[in-house]
Amino acid sequence: MIKVTAAVIQKNNQILIAQRRKDKNLGLKWEFPGGKIDKNETPEECLFRELEEEFGIQTKVGKFITNSIYKYPNIEIDLMAYHVEYLSGEFKLIDHERIEWVSKDDLLQFDFAEADLPIIEKLLS
Repeated sequence: MIKVTAAVIQKNNQILIAQRRKDKNLGLKWEFPGGKIDKNETPEECLFRELEEEFGIQTKVGKFITNSIYKYPNIEIDLMAYHVEYLSGEFKLIDHERIEWVSKDDLLQFDFAEADLPIIEKLLS
């Protein structure tokens, strides 16, 4: 099982979502950005690093929201979601097709990766 993080970044009552690159696994699916936790790295350190690498932004990782264990055909992941505060930096699309700021109520209108769905359920509850 691979441990992975997800960032729920909110600004002006909207949440950042990112669309995976079409040439990647789960291409064009939407997700909460994040990534694989490296050896000897905490989930919080992973999120800080991944958001800097993938978007060129500085963030502050906050409280844990929930986790989602999901078995894809080729891999099983434990996806851990955290509230994240955007601090600074211009968003650059390095590892994604697009990003969108959407209201919580509009999240289900996007084709999310299956592992991200329990995070949405938690945010809507």
